[in-house]
Amino acid sequence: MAAAGRRPLCGLARGWRRLEGLRAGRLGLRSLTLATAPSIRGSPWHLLGALCLQRPPLVSKPLTPLQEEMATLLQQIEIERSLYSDHELRALDEAQRLARRKADLYDEDDDEKNILMVQDLEDMWEQKFLQFKPGARITDADQKNDRTSLHRKLDRNLVLLVKEKLGDEEVWMLPQAEWQPGETLRGTAERTLATLSENTMEAKFLGNAPCGHYKFKFPKTVRTESSLGAKIFFFKALLLTGDFAQAGKKGHHVWVSKEELGDYLKPKYLAQVRRFLLDY
Repeated sequence: MAAAGRRPLCGLARGWRRLEGLRAGRLGLRSLTLATAPSIRGSPWHLLGALCLQRPPLVSKPLTPLQEEMATLLQQIEIERSLYSDHELRALDEAQRLARRKADLYDEDDDEKNILMVQDLEDMWEQKFLQFKPGARITDADQKNDRTSLHRKLDRNLVLLVKEKLGDEEVWMLPQAEWQPGETLRGTAERTLATLSENTMEAKFLGNAPCGHYKFKFPKTVRTESSLGAKIFFFKALLLTGDFAQAGKKGHHVWVSKEELGDYLKPKYLAQVRRFLLDY
């Protein structure tokens, strides 16, 4: 009985040792895979984080004829269906009191002589309105076509472009920086903004994921087997405060609308940027 009971225990021990051996083998294989992972990173492609910095519209766009017709219709419906405001009720009440006064049915108190009438209020408001001068939609930068200024095309989105040297050629592109180990691609784009503006601009990034990407090869003069080209990942951001300035580099940046991008960007690069750039 003792021998019979010992055999199942021995079989169980052997099975346990075999399971431990398989587990150790798998851990060793996993360690080998992790150990060889860094060698895969020796890619000939550079990773770049690019910043699509937009200045949103500051004023609304002019209405089209159809929109003006619709706005007039809605305003007329609002007037017909709306209730009287406090000011209109007060005007009606004063009109009734004046009618009674003319009929000698109402005695005016001395205190009521000092009350400001509705008509007096409306006259004051009319004078203030005549003194008001709305700002011009067409600025000096629009008239001079100064594309380095933010104060142009106030009813449109503007995108920041910078001029970078790529080999022997100067190329217009979105601001970018090379990815550094230990940071996210969004962190790279944020570092690009801080470097460009010297921390004078604030922007709101729209998400942690890139909105687009672009891949290109370096010019043959600088291309090597270990450095073939770059993969660029774009991140959108909306300008909140500040302006772009580079001392001693006048003409190295522009703020342009979507239609003006074709004057600066190369066709393939432009095609990728237009895929995620909306204008409204």
